[in-house]
Amino acid sequence: MKPFEIQVSEAVLHDLAGRLARTRWPDEVEGAQWDYGTNLAYLKDLVGYWQTRFDWRAQERRLNELPQFVAPIDGIDVHFVHVRSASPKPLPLIITHGWPSAVFEMHKIVGPLTDPVRHGSDAGDAFDLVIPSLPGFGFSGRPTRRGPTRTDDLWRKLMTDVLGYRCFVAHGGDVGARVTSALGRFHSDVVAAIHLGSVDLDWPNPLPPDTDLSDAERDYLQRVNRWAREEGAYAEIQATRPQTVAYGLNDSPVGLAAWIVEKFRAWSDCHGAVESRFPKDELLTNVMIYWSTQTIGSSMRRYYEVRHDPAPNPLRLGERIETPTGVAMFPGERDLLVPPEWAKRCYNVRRWTDMPRGGHFPALEEPELLVEDLRAFFREFRHDLEG
Repeated sequence: MKPFEIQVSEAVLHDLAGRLARTRWPDEVEGAQWDYGTNLAYLKDLVGYWQTRFDWRAQERRLNELPQFVAPIDGIDVHFVHVRSASPKPLPLIITHGWPSAVFEMHKIVGPLTDPVRHGSDAGDAFDLVIPSLPGFGFSGRPTRRGPTRTDDLWRKLMTDVLGYRCFVAHGGDVGARVTSALGRFHSDVVAAIHLGSVDLDWPNPLPPDTDLSDAERDYLQRVNRWAREEGAYAEIQATRPQTVAYGLNDSPVGLAAWIVEKFRAWSDCHGAVESRFPKDELLTNVMIYWSTQTIGSSMRRYYEVRHDPAPNPLRLGERIETPTGVAMFPGERDLLVPPEWAKRCYNVRRWTDMPRGGHFPALEEPELLVEDLRAFFREFRHDLEG
């Protein structure tokens, strides 16, 4: 394990400026907004800001205020933020981001979770916080061998072997929710509880017969199918031909921004106004992490590997993850919102929160709501871990 600092070279920034200036813009259907994809007028405005006002060095300095490290685990260099709390008996918590996100998504919740007294809570709510970059994302190493990476195994080794925690809790969203679910399922000897702030929950395999489903569950499956038809093209191409898309997105910063920002708008609780939730600086900082590390291709490959070589031992009908689980549903997820009875088929749900607002990126959209739910859920497990 060694300290890490983000240092994007001037050559990369100079090259980026040239690519932005030479953008060859496509045309657009008259009157189109976002129904065909990323809106042309909005993207031109965002790129104009990127060229003239966005200060990557300021964002880089802000990110480097967080203590970061890299540790080689099973042949992969794992990048992670590690903030130890000064409060007595902090609870170790590992948080896993998703796609198309990065550790940057969590920067607003670091202070409240590690220093609760300064942020209006009790010292007994303190966490030691570990926020890794997923393999193939951002500043972690990029797996190049065929087949899925067992990220849950990496995280266990990071927490126990590298950092020395005997037991810990976990939270995640999107891809991070799947990793967190695997931590709860396969590593319950060291994982006391898991919290999922996401609609990306495990499903039973095979599905229950229709006669066993509630009306809410039937409606849920219909909504998921509708979402897949109307919104799921990105996932299909990333799960079938990620390399083809990677050429364009790795070469064009505008193409990359269009691919990512459209998801921040579609999946958040922004009612069509993406900057009501994410200022331009936040959107572009996230894009810059993918651009400067050239990891959009490797991040998309995860979809292919999971599709073609799914995780071992899928949950069978009637089987569930017995590790105590908290679930937070944020309304911006819309068609993908999961009914509690469906989640309880696969999880030992001990806390369920229907959030009043927020979407797919809750740590950026509603950090206060997420922090309070994490504090409330994990309180009951502190004594067990201290013992």
